[in-house]
Amino acid sequence: MNGQNTLCVSNEIIMEYLEILQRLTDHDTAETVVKTIINSKFVEFITPYYNFEMITQDPDDNKFVDCAITANARFIVTNDHHYDVLKGLDYPPIDIITLEDFMKLL
Repeated sequence: MNGQNTLCVSNEIIMEYLEILQRLTDHDTAETVVKTIINSKFVEFITPYYNFEMITQDPDDNKFVDCAITANARFIVTNDHHYDVLKGLDYPPIDIITLEDFMKLL
């Protein structure tokens, strides 16, 4: 919230956020949260032009990898173990960290 980090998202990611939030809350709350993300000055919209297809166990997760690579992101913050396939690879040079570890960095 203070601009120390930038959240990089694509249109696909925003649509997934909306879908998940609507399942967990209600339509109005989901819309409010997504609008807050979209309007934040600490959010950067990325348009990935290439599908790297690095995660085979859950191909839907690739939208986050594609966005992170295109954005030259430092981290993907997730507790999803499907991303473990990226650890130790020379490419992409993106660290996969848990939410807990990210919070410690803050």
